[in-house]
Amino acid sequence: MQTRSLEIGVGLFLLAGVLAALLLALRVSGLTPGSQGDTYKVYAHFDNLAGLSVRARVTMAGVTIGKVTAIDLDRDTFTGRVTMELDSDVDNLPIDSTASILTAGLLGEKYVGISVGGDEELLAENGTIRDTQSSLVLEDLIGKFLLNTVNNK
Repeated sequence: MQTRSLEIGVGLFLLAGVLAALLLALRVSGLTPGSQGDTYKVYAHFDNLAGLSVRARVTMAGVTIGKVTAIDLDRDTFTGRVTMELDSDVDNLPIDSTASILTAGLLGEKYVGISVGGDEELLAENGTIRDTQSSLVLEDLIGKFLLNTVNNK
């Protein structure tokens, strides 16, 4: 009888461990169900999207306020167009806000950071953030440094 209860206890412990690992994997991948609430779409055009991917975070002041839902090429301007879904409780962004592609941590995970502008007019559903700052490409910086093309003025 004692071995049977021990086996049941070990089985429950293993089941709890597998469920915790599954939950952790879903959280890390950004596929967590629920807690999505209402969102609205905003677009931004960047000259260089190096390393940015779909489901990347969109942050403001270090707080996650949305995610990147699509990345495609704008055939008219030949720039990368990023579609972002922002939480509806952050619906008071000024139209002159700035979007930048930033790097988090040592592994180089790219995300979009939004800096608030000061205009009275607000960014609406399907609006476009005009002021953007592209991704910093380390290879370009190293190339400029090695070829001594950096201005020494």
